[in-house]
Amino acid sequence: MSDAPNINRSTEHAFGGIGGGPPLLSLPLMLIAAVWCFKLGGPPGVLGGAGLIVLFLLTSCGFYSLQPNEAYVVTLFGTYVGTDRRTGLRWVLPWYGRKKISLRVRNVTSETLKVNDKRGNPIEIAANIVWRVSDTAQALFDVDDYVTFVNIQIETGLRETASHYAYDHDDSGEPTLRADAAHVGDRLEKDLRTRIAVAGVAIDEAHLMHLAYAPEIAGSMLKRQQAEAVLAARRTIVAGAVGMVEHALQQLSERDVVVLDDERRAAMVSNLLVVLCADREAQPVVNTGTLYG
Repeated sequence: MSDAPNINRSTEHAFGGIGGGPPLLSLPLMLIAAVWCFKLGGPPGVLGGAGLIVLFLLTSCGFYSLQPNEAYVVTLFGTYVGTDRRTGLRWVLPWYGRKKISLRVRNVTSETLKVNDKRGNPIEIAANIVWRVSDTAQALFDVDDYVTFVNIQIETGLRETASHYAYDHDDSGEPTLRADAAHVGDRLEKDLRTRIAVAGVAIDEAHLMHLAYAPEIAGSMLKRQQAEAVLAARRTIVAGAVGMVEHALQQLSERDVVVLDDERRAAMVSNLLVVLCADREAQPVVNTGTLYG
């Protein structure tokens, strides 16, 4: 059994007032009727006029307007009644509480965090998250402040995701932060969807914005990357040189240009590899003798 408290999650449902047109048209009629009552005089007229003025003020307090991708959450004495997403001028009984909430897409770039990757190397990482409110009831009633909640969960999710990947490739062939940013972004997006579902928030997109080694190891890691690049280039050069030497020997043999015994063949292979793999241009040497002195 779980010791976690059983929290009743809120669920959004539609509720709202009526279109604001008819109540708006009724306001001048109330004023005219109130003036007419005051002109009649006497207690009935004064009471009627005062009542119409009070009704005018109450009616005026019930108006609200909604733009596209906005909503009003309606409550009654602290109880959630429903959410109105219909745009335009709206009107509801004035004793209903109303709180506006934006449904528009929000773009958040997290702060640059220093975390440890899968190998334990300190790195700096930041992400860009696109999110929006999908359930207004959960956003307002199931978390204290849904914007702050989302920002904290973005940081937590980014730290958790980064710890599952190495910064750069190794011999295992697993995805890395640098080479597989799209894969990492997909995992971060799925992780955040799980984390912030309680807040009624939907994640539309997540991807890395900044990735670098921490300053204290950046120099050492750069040297290692440069060394790996040099070794990879050398492997390519040697592989190509071996192929060229093999092809040269094959052509010499097929065309009977020269007959080489094993010792001369070895010397020729050595000389060709030195020429092809050297960093500097080859310096020709004229041999006036023989290979055997």
